Amino acid sequence: MDLQKLYVENEDNQRLDSYVATKIEKISRTYTHKLIKEGLILVNGSKKKPKYIVKKGDSIQVKIPEQKSLEPIPQNIDLDIVYENEDMIVINKPKDMIVHPAPGNHSNTLVNALLNYTDNLSSINGNTRPGIVHRLDKDTSGLLVIAKNNQTHKELVKQLKARSLKRIYVALVYGGLNKEEGIINAPIGRNPKDRKKMAVTIKNSKEAITHYKVLERFQNYTLIEASLKTGRTHQIRVHMSYIKHPIVGDPKYTNRKNKFGVKTQLLHARKLGLVNPRTGKYMEFTAEPPDEFKRIIELLRKKNR
Repeated sequence: MDLQKLYVENEDNQRLDSYVATKIEKISRTYTHKLIKEGLILVNGSKKKPKYIVKKGDSIQVKIPEQKSLEPIPQNIDLDIVYENEDMIVINKPKDMIVHPAPGNHSNTLVNALLNYTDNLSSINGNTRPGIVHRLDKDTSGLLVIAKNNQTHKELVKQLKARSLKRIYVALVYGGLNKEEGIINAPIGRNPKDRKKMAVTIKNSKEAITHYKVLERFQNYTLIEASLKTGRTHQIRVHMSYIKHPIVGDPKYTNRKNKFGVKTQLLHARKLGLVNPRTGKYMEFTAEPPDEFKRIIELLRKKNR
C-alpha cells in the first residue's frame, strides 16, 4: 500500500476527488472517487464524500493499493491487417479498442490481440507495449504501424521524431471554417482543472502543430483532413476545440448538441506513410472510415443537395 499525504495550502472551491487527482499524477479522478468510497482517502482523519470541498489547512491521507501486474496475455481477437512483411504490420484499428494495457484495462487491447497473432514483436517498450510505435485514442479508428523487431522499431521512431512519418486523419467538425486550410501551432499539456483532459496551455506543455484542410462543407458542419507534425495526446481533438470547431461526438472536448447520436468522436486515421526501414522505399497505406462515419457524411451530402 502506497501512503501519500497532502496538505491544502491555498486552494479553494475544489472537490476532494478532483483535488487529489490533480496532485497525484498517477491516479485519475475516477480512481480517486473509488478510493474515497472505499475509505482509503481521509481528510483530517475522517471519511468525506467525493464532492467535499477542500479547505485551506486540510490534511489529506491517501492510501493507494498496489496495482496488479499489467503484463498482457494473448487473446483471440480479430485484426484488420492492411499490410505485413517480416519487419512490420500495418493495422486498421477499430474504435472502442485500447492500444495497450493500462490500469483498469488489462484485456481486449490491441496488444492482447497481437500477442495471439505473432511471437515476433519488438521489446523496446517492455512487456506491456510490445511492438507499439505510436498510439491512437481508444475511440479513434484507423491506421497504426507495429514493429516486429527492435531495429525496425528504432527506425520508425526516428521517422516519428523527424516528422517524416505521415499521419493523415479525417474528422467531421462543428461549424464552417473561415479558411480552406490552416496551421494550428499551440502547445498542449495536462488540463490543470481536469487531469484526464489535455488543453492548450503554456504551463508544463509541449509544442503541438496540426495542419488542417477543408475537404467538404455542409450546413453547420465541415469535413476536414488533419495531419500531425507532432504527436501529443488528443492533439487534433484539443486543437479543433481550441479554434471553436470541435469534433462531432467528442465526449471530452465538446458539449454541443449531438444530432447524430454518436457516442465517440468522428475521427479516423485514414492515411499512413513511411519509409520501409529495410528497403528505404516510401510506402503509403489508406483505410476507409467506419460505416457509421460514412453514413453520417452521406446523410449530410443529401441535405446539401
